[in-house]
Amino acid sequence: QVQLVESGGGLVQAGGSLRLSCAASGGTFSNYALGWFRQAPGKDREFVAAISWIGRSTYYADSVKGRFTISRDNGKNTVYLQMNGLKPEDTAVYYCAARQTKVTIVRPLDKVDYWGQGTQVTVSS
Repeated sequence: QVQLVESGGGLVQAGGSLRLSCAASGGTFSNYALGWFRQAPGKDREFVAAISWIGRSTYYADSVKGRFTISRDNGKNTVYLQMNGLKPEDTAVYYCAARQTKVTIVRPLDKVDYWGQGTQVTVSS
C-alpha cells in the first residue's frame, strides 16, 4: 500500500509560480510512474503531467505544456510539479497519482493505482 501526501498548494496571483510536492511512503518508489491530475469545481478530474519511474520520460497536457515541469527524486521518494506562468484557469485541487509500471511515458496515465488527498491551488486574476 502506497501513501501519497501532497503539499505546496496555496493562493498566487496570475503570472506567479508554485511548486507542488508529493511524498510517497509504503512502497518501492522507483517501481511507479507518477503523475499529477487536477479537478476544478464542477468539472471532471483531468490529467496534468506524468513522469516515468526513472524520470527519463515525461508527458504533459497541452494546457500546461511549456509552463509546468514534472520531476522526481527517487532518493527522497518525492515527485514535484513546478508551475510557472499560472493562470486563473489553473485553479483546482491538484492530486498526485502513482501507477506501478516501468514503461516509457508517451501518453497520460490512464490507470492509477494510488491517489493522494489533494492540495488546493488558487490563482487570482
